[in-house]
Amino acid sequence: MAVNGTNGTNGTNGSHAHVSRPLKAGIFAPIPSFFLPESEDLDIAAFEAHVLRLATAGVGPLIAGSMGEAHHLSHEERVTLIQAARRVLDNAGLTHVPIIAGTGAGSTRETITLCKEAAKAGADYTIVITSGYYAGALAGNKKALKAFFTEVSEKSPIPVMVYNYPGASGGIDIDSDLLTELASECPNLCGVKLTCGNVGKLTRLAATVSEPSFDSLHPRKNADAPFLVLGGFIDFLVPSAHAYGNGAITGLANVAPYTCVKLFELAEASVTDPTVLREAARLQGVVGRADFTIAKYSISGTKYLLEKLYGYGGLPRKPLPPIESYAAQTMWEHPHTQDLVKIERELSGKIH
Repeated sequence: MAVNGTNGTNGTNGSHAHVSRPLKAGIFAPIPSFFLPESEDLDIAAFEAHVLRLATAGVGPLIAGSMGEAHHLSHEERVTLIQAARRVLDNAGLTHVPIIAGTGAGSTRETITLCKEAAKAGADYTIVITSGYYAGALAGNKKALKAFFTEVSEKSPIPVMVYNYPGASGGIDIDSDLLTELASECPNLCGVKLTCGNVGKLTRLAATVSEPSFDSLHPRKNADAPFLVLGGFIDFLVPSAHAYGNGAITGLANVAPYTCVKLFELAEASVTDPTVLREAARLQGVVGRADFTIAKYSISGTKYLLEKLYGYGGLPRKPLPPIESYAAQTMWEHPHTQDLVKIERELSGKIH
């Protein structure tokens, strides 16, 4: 997820730096935004600890996404989080780890503004969702949707990823035909996150952009930013690897980063080594079941698990409700959750 010195300011706290952080296939996590219990101000210490925990495990950070409650963050808070992430990564010697920042907003104008602010703060890439407020006018309007992503990508100083999440955009669901057009015609687009969960869409799009001729016919503006096709869930990671998918941006990686990275490694290896496929499928089953179970409890459930496992998490910003105590206990004690926790502790080297 890189921007080099020719594409704008990028570096710690917005300082200009000639740093290349390529966007590579793998596992990325939408990082939660943590809040102090009384004031609901940002809890930067917890945020930095979590970014570092995940990056150490090989998970790339996505700041101010849906899991990060971007809708509840001001422009200034988004900037603060990007700066904090870049600072803690650099201080840990992880200067090569890129940052994706959510920059979706209500209007095209504000979205572009957020892209510029994110780049200045130290983000390497942005991810943009269409606003669902006027979904009635946009959902069936291919021309308007195409114009939105075309203009945003043209005016953003750093590469832009399309975020297709009907559940958070009033039902707007971008089909594979339009995504293919955007990938072909917009050189500053660097991929798509498919939180629609449409495996067929992933297969069609990945088949197109993985063609050897695609890169030569449709070169990217930034050579470090190829067009990646990423799942928005991790429950179909192994099948997507065999269909030329490039990994996933998954909330589950917040809870079990080492497990998610291990699954990606096995999935990739199984493409060329069939002997690995059985183990990849076994772990995919564990992860897929846990993902389905934990996702039901949304942001508050993930934060509860982080509190339980790592000592930080807290509550979402109001009006999002906290998880009810009975629901938290049910989720924690569920066999799917416990199977995941056991594997994560083994892979991370912990003895419990």
